[in-house]
Amino acid sequence: MDSDLFSRRRAERFAQLLDEANGGRRHHVRSRVDDELAALVAVSQRLTADRPDVEVDAEFRAGLRAMLVATAEREGIGTPAAKTKTTAAAGSGIRGSLLPAVTARRARARGAILVGIAAGAVALSGISAASENALPGDALYGMKRSTERAQLALASSDISRGQLFLDFARTRLDEADTVRDDRIGFGAVLDDMDADTRQGVRLLTTVAAQRSDPAGLEAVNVFVTGQRRAVSGLLDRTDHVEQDRTRRSLALLDAVRKRSEALRAAIACGLPTPTASDALGPAPGTCPGER
Repeated sequence: MDSDLFSRRRAERFAQLLDEANGGRRHHVRSRVDDELAALVAVSQRLTADRPDVEVDAEFRAGLRAMLVATAEREGIGTPAAKTKTTAAAGSGIRGSLLPAVTARRARARGAILVGIAAGAVALSGISAASENALPGDALYGMKRSTERAQLALASSDISRGQLFLDFARTRLDEADTVRDDRIGFGAVLDDMDADTRQGVRLLTTVAAQRSDPAGLEAVNVFVTGQRRAVSGLLDRTDHVEQDRTRRSLALLDAVRKRSEALRAAIACGLPTPTASDALGPAPGTCPGER
């Protein structure tokens, strides 16, 4: 309880400081956490002032709006006045008369925090857009990877997440082609590419097996066809170690195609959902009549 109260007061004080920094009414109070919160307010101000001049993705705007609306509804921000009066009427004496003012202050505090979050998120989205073409070793590469993780967190289904992982595997391949003079970097990028491939394939094959629907396997097959052709293009490297590493990625793609074909056959002949699974997802049995 004490921890919740402290967190709430801290959030309300942060909202006050944000309000003051944006030209709002000054609150003539001093808190022991002001120095710490002042640093966060300064970050918020810099993010707002130094926004990169890039266009924010429409899908991100829609996702951010949905998140803020959901948070506002959960926190009661924008609750009609009649509901506040009803709550106040439930109290009595001085305590009851103070409830509307306290509720209003808290609503304003929450609203200020949401505005701060929105401003920061939009600013960060600009940085994310600027980092889109960042390469391993670039200052913004970490932001690029963080943006990818955020996309996965916002994905609405395993199919969407699976397709995102395959998109990221394609991105890693493009990056690998740019780090040809860095053997360690090249191997690290291919490791990440293969990890994304496994994650995406596992999600899509699992959904296909659970639903007995081969539609998701089409995305896998299209990915393998294009990806294998592009990965094969890396074999012109003169370094045998790098060629060996490239062949491991090709072997993974061949295993993916084999798994996809086996699952498609299992679905076609009506085999039950496989119980065995590995890094590529469900491992189907053999249809009757096959050897």
